[in-house]
Amino acid sequence: MEPLQNGMSLFLSSNPSDLPNPNGLNYHSLSESDYLDNMDPSRTFVTKVKRLIVKVGTAVVTRSDGRLALGRLGSLCEQLKELNTQGYEVILVTSGAVGLGRQRLRYRRLANSSFADLQKPQGEFDGKACAAVGQSSLMALYDTMFSQLDVTSSQLLVNDGFFRDSGFRKQLSDTVNSLLDLRVIPIFNENDAVSTRKAPYEDSSGIFWDNDSLAGLLALELKADLLVLLSDVEGLYSGPPSDPKSKLIHTYVKEKHQGEITFGDKSRLGRGGMTAKVNAAVCAAYAGTPVIITSGYATNNIIRVLQGERIGTVFHKDAHLWSSIKEVSARDMAVAARESSRRLQVLNSEERRKILLAVADALEKNEGMIRVENEADVAAAEAAGYERSLISRLTLKPEKISSLVRSVRMLADMEEPIGQILKRTELADKLILEKISCPLGVLLVIFESRPDALVQIAALAIRSGNGLLLKGGKEARRSNAVLHKVITSVMPETVSDKLIGLVTSREEIPDLLKLDDVIDLVVPRGSNKLVSQIKESTKIPVLGHSDGICHVYVDKSADINMAKQIVRDAKTDYPAACNAMETLLVHKDLINNGGLDELVFELRREGVQLYGGPTASALLHIVETSSFHHEYSSLACTVEIVDDVYAAIDHIHQHGSAHTECIVTEDCKVAETFLRQVDSAAVFHNASTRFCDGARFGLGAEVGISTSRIHARGPVGVEGLLTNRWILRGNGQVVDGDRGMNYTHKELPLKA
Repeated sequence: MEPLQNGMSLFLSSNPSDLPNPNGLNYHSLSESDYLDNMDPSRTFVTKVKRLIVKVGTAVVTRSDGRLALGRLGSLCEQLKELNTQGYEVILVTSGAVGLGRQRLRYRRLANSSFADLQKPQGEFDGKACAAVGQSSLMALYDTMFSQLDVTSSQLLVNDGFFRDSGFRKQLSDTVNSLLDLRVIPIFNENDAVSTRKAPYEDSSGIFWDNDSLAGLLALELKADLLVLLSDVEGLYSGPPSDPKSKLIHTYVKEKHQGEITFGDKSRLGRGGMTAKVNAAVCAAYAGTPVIITSGYATNNIIRVLQGERIGTVFHKDAHLWSSIKEVSARDMAVAARESSRRLQVLNSEERRKILLAVADALEKNEGMIRVENEADVAAAEAAGYERSLISRLTLKPEKISSLVRSVRMLADMEEPIGQILKRTELADKLILEKISCPLGVLLVIFESRPDALVQIAALAIRSGNGLLLKGGKEARRSNAVLHKVITSVMPETVSDKLIGLVTSREEIPDLLKLDDVIDLVVPRGSNKLVSQIKESTKIPVLGHSDGICHVYVDKSADINMAKQIVRDAKTDYPAACNAMETLLVHKDLINNGGLDELVFELRREGVQLYGGPTASALLHIVETSSFHHEYSSLACTVEIVDDVYAAIDHIHQHGSAHTECIVTEDCKVAETFLRQVDSAAVFHNASTRFCDGARFGLGAEVGISTSRIHARGPVGVEGLLTNRWILRGNGQVVDGDRGMNYTHKELPLKA
C-alpha cells in the first residue's frame, strides 16, 4: 500500500465536503494516523486519488421498466459536482443511450400507429438505431442536470477502432486534460450506433466492447488514479447476490477468487454484467489503476469510497501482498461463535461461573487502560460536536465501571439457568417427557454509543451459554475494542475467544443480517431509525424497542410532594436513558389547586425545557410541541393536561411506545385501573420510570428493553436469552398407530 502524502491532514465524516482533498488543502480535525485508523487498511490508496473515472451502468441509470432513474442520476450528478468542487479531476463513462432510445422509439411508434397497425406483431427495434436516437437525449439530460449544479460537461463518443491509432490516443489525452483544467466533466460513451465490435475483449490490448471495458481502457490511457464501476449490487459476491450463502468479497485477489466465483446472468438491460465488470477491473487493476465495484443505488457511495470506507469490492495489483487483510467473513464469525457456545454449554455451572468472575477481575485490573481509551473516545466526540446526551452515554466514569463489575459478579452468583427442568410429564408408563431450558444460540447485538452495554451483554451471553456478535457505534470504537480485548482474554481455550466476536465495520452488518441459518436473534439498541432499518433488512427475529416515550401521569388524588419527587427523578436522574420521562400528564383538577404550578416549578428549577400540548401550552405560555411521539433524551419534556385516568390511558396508547409508564395517585382503585389497562412493557404505581432496568429488577444486567409482545418483554436478562427443548426418555415404546398405548399425561415433580 502506498503511504499518505506528507503533511496531508484529513477530516472524515459523512459530509461530502469532508473528503480527502487532492490539492493538499488542510481539512483538519483528525490527524493522519486518526484518519488511517478510521479507514479500511485495503483502502488507503484513495488518499492519493486526484483523477477519478466513474462508470455508471445501464441497470443504474434506468429503472426495471426501462425508464430513466432520474433520482439516481440526480444523486450521481450531485456527487460528481461535489468532487469537482473539491478539486478532483472527474471523468464519467455512462451507459443508457440504447435504453433511452428504445423508450423514445416505442412512444413514437405508438403515437404514429393506427389501430390496425397495433393489431400486428411489433418487431423489436434495431439496437444501433436506438443508440443513435438515445444518445442525444441522454446527453441533454446530463447537460440539464449539471447546469442546474453550475457544472459544465462535455460529450466524447468513441468506438473500438479509434484506439488502434496512436495519434488518436494522444489527441484524446490532450483534449481530456484541457477539459479537466477548465473544470469541465468529460462524459464518455461507446458510439453503439456505428460500433463494429461483435465479441468482448479478453485482454488489455486496447480494444473494447462495452462501457465497462471502455472505462478500464480509459483509466489506463488517461492515467487515472482510481476507477469506480457502479453496479446494481453492493459489489462482487462469491455467488448470486440473492443467495444468502453468497458473501461480499471486499478485496479481490485474482489467485484466490478467480476460480471461486459463480457469475449470474448478464445485465438485464446493457451488454455487460458482473462478468464484464470483473474483466475490466482485473485488466485495469493489474495494469496499475485501482478499481472499486460498488452499488450505484446508494446516494453517496462515490463519496464513501473516497473516504476509505469498506464498501464494494476493491481490485489492486498488490492485493495479494496485503498481509494485514484478513477476510474473515460474517458467516465465519457467526459459525465460530456458535461452535464456541456449544463448547461453553458443555462446561458445568461452576466452570461457567469462574469465567464470569475472571471477567469481573479483568475489568478491575484493567480499569486504567479502559479509562484511557474511553477518554480518547469522549474527547473525539466532544471535538466532533456530538450532543451532550450521547457523550453522557459514552462516558465510562469510575463508578460506572465499578457498577459493571458488580453486575458481572451478581450474574456469576445467580442460579444456573441452563438445563433447568421446567416441566416433567409422564406420557405413558415409563415414557417421561421433560421440558428443559437452553440457550437461543447466537445473538447479534447492535448498539450505539454505550460501551457499558458491551460488558453487560457479554456477561449475559456467557451466563446463558450463547454465542455473541457485537457491533458498537463508531464513536465508542476505542472503548469497545479494549473492553472486548479484556473480556475475551480470560476465555479458556476449551471455549475459545471466538465466543464473543466484535464487528468493526458497519459494512459487515448487511452480510450478518442475511445469516438467518446461523444467527438466532438480533437485538438492536439505538435510535428508531436503526431499529426500523434492521427490522426491514433481515429474516432473523428482532428483539428490542425503537423509542422510549415514557409517561408519568399525576392524578388528582396524588400526594403532590411525592409526585414532585417522582417527576424530578424520572426526568433528571439520567435524561438520556430510554426509561426517562418524556411526557408529563397532569389531571385537570391540579390546575386550580396549585399542583400543576408546583410540578412545573420543580422541573424548571432542575433546568428542564418544557413544551406543551395544545391545552398546556396555552395555559402555561410555553412552546407547543410538534409531536407527542418525541424522545428528547435530554433535559426537556412535554406537558399536557388530561380530564381523568381514562384520558391519560388513551393518550399513552395513542402516542406512547409501550415502554414504561407511571401513575402517581393515592386512589388505589384509580391505580389498579391504570395498571390493568395500560398496555406497556412496564407499568408502575408511585415509583419513578427509572426503575425499569435489568440490574434494578435483580436480573444482574440487561441486553436491552423489549416492547415486543412475543418472547421477552421489558428488561431482557438471562431468562430472555433462553428457550427450551424437549427430552423424552422411554423404554422401547413405538407409536404403531397408537395401538396398545395407554396415555396417562400425568404431571410429575420437577425433581425425580
